[in-house]
Amino acid sequence: MFLDQDTFKAVIASTPLVSIDLVVINTKGQALLGRRLNRPAKDYWFVPGGRILKNEAIADALKRLTQDELGQVFTTEQASLLGPFDHFYDDYVFGDEITTHYVAIAFILKLECELDNLPLGLQHGGYQWFDIPQLMTNAKVHKHTRWYFENHTTDLLEKD
Repeated sequence: MFLDQDTFKAVIASTPLVSIDLVVINTKGQALLGRRLNRPAKDYWFVPGGRILKNEAIADALKRLTQDELGQVFTTEQASLLGPFDHFYDDYVFGDEITTHYVAIAFILKLECELDNLPLGLQHGGYQWFDIPQLMTNAKVHKHTRWYFENHTTDLLEKD
């Protein structure tokens, strides 16, 4: 269920949002990042993902978000749980008068195939594969994305 703007603004002002972040790793050990078009994290490189909707099971949200963000469906059986992360922002999607708190559930997706024709649209202006050392030092990669790699590089490269 998607909310109208006024209701969504009240939710953001009052509660944390729950989301899924997709830590996508290819066979070269590179991570897929998208350039964000919207607040929060506008103009930063960020892992794909999105909010879990009301009454949407995590498994169903993962399927929907992988279809929307990656152009094909992946299931929880194809993903490894990296864990929950708190993301705090000084702004929100409609401006800077409200802060945003996400509880992001990060999943690792190790791909054996290339992702062709990644969907662009409302969230991302482009995608790029980053070597992990490169993304860790790139000021345009958002700190919340770097967190996934700071203490988990071995996990990311070894989990199946």
